[in-house]
Order: sequence, then structure tokens, then C-alpha cells
Amino acid sequence: MGQDDEGVIGRRGSQPKGVARRQEILDRAIEVFRERGAHGTSLRKIAEAIGVSHAALLHYFDSREQLLVAVYKHAEDSRVDSPDLRPGIDTMIEAAIKNVEVPGLVTLYSTLLAASLETESGVGREFFTARFTGLRATMTESLRRQQAEGLVRDDVSAEHLASLLIAASDGLQIQWLLDPAVGLESTLRTLGALLRPPA
Repeated sequence: MGQDDEGVIGRRGSQPKGVARRQEILDRAIEVFRERGAHGTSLRKIAEAIGVSHAALLHYFDSREQLLVAVYKHAEDSRVDSPDLRPGIDTMIEAAIKNVEVPGLVTLYSTLLAASLETESGVGREFFTARFTGLRATMTESLRRQQAEGLVRDDVSAEHLASLLIAASDGLQIQWLLDPAVGLESTLRTLGALLRPPA
């Protein structure tokens, strides 16, 4: 079981109390990963750390992978983006800054993404494939409008620019994991300057 029609990973819960319980599990699980990281933690140990039974966790999630992907999606969905920013370099900068402000989130993302590449199916593969497809489409459309308005150089395909922005943001966050001195925001802003039309 992967995502349902509304993008919920695992089981939602049939009653309001169950939905709230699932939400509480996700909220508490992200705290555990902040403290312990995502590597080498069994579903049973996760349940113990967040104070629920193993059976309670299995009621909502079929596997450790499903829980971890749900935790990442929950953290991403909980992030409030500035309403005045259109998809493009500024939203990528804002997202990257917010990601690194949550201890363990970039590590969790990188770990899950790497694991999704090791299999041809599964909840992680399904989630990240859909995530990148949707992100590229949204960003491509926004960049095309910005090109028409003269805000972004138009001598390069908007679709290529969208893919490059996503790759740059992800790659810089991984470099930041290895060396927090990497200038994540400043480097992304340099990329933004390269996207502007020549004066």
C-alpha cells in the first residue's frame, strides 16, 4: 500500500480520533529522527521511542519505509511557504533554508531518496517519482511565465531550468550535510543571478 488518491501514505484512520492519532504519531516521529537519525531504527524501536505500541504503528503503516516517507511528506506539507513567491529560484532558496533548519530532515530526505533508487517499486520510489514530476511541472510553468515577463532569461528551455534548479538545490543540501560551512543560500542566489536576463 503506497499513497491513496489524496496522497496519504499508509492508512489515514477511519474516525476523527484515528486521523488525529496518526497525525500525532507523525509529529512525534519527526522529533525522534531529529534526535536519532533515520538509519538503523526498526519500526518496533520507533514505536517505543514515540510511546506507542508496535501494533498501533502497524495500524497506520505497513513498513518502516512507509512510515519514514510519511514522516518526510508530513514535514514537507507542514512547511508554510511565503505566498508572494512564485516557483523558481526564490522558492528553492526558501525551501532549502527551511529544510536545514529542521535537524535530521535533509538527512531523512537524502536517505529515503537513495533507498528509493535501489528498487524498481515501493512507496519511496512512487513518492519521489511523483514529487519530482509535480515539482518540475509547476516550476516549468512558473518559469515560462517569468520568461515572458522578462524576469528570467529566455534563451534556455524553462523545463531544463526547472530540472537544473531542483538538482542544484538537492545537490547543495547534500554538500551542506557533509560540510555545514557550504554557503547554501548564497550559492543558490548566485544561480538566481545567472538566470536573470543580461542587462
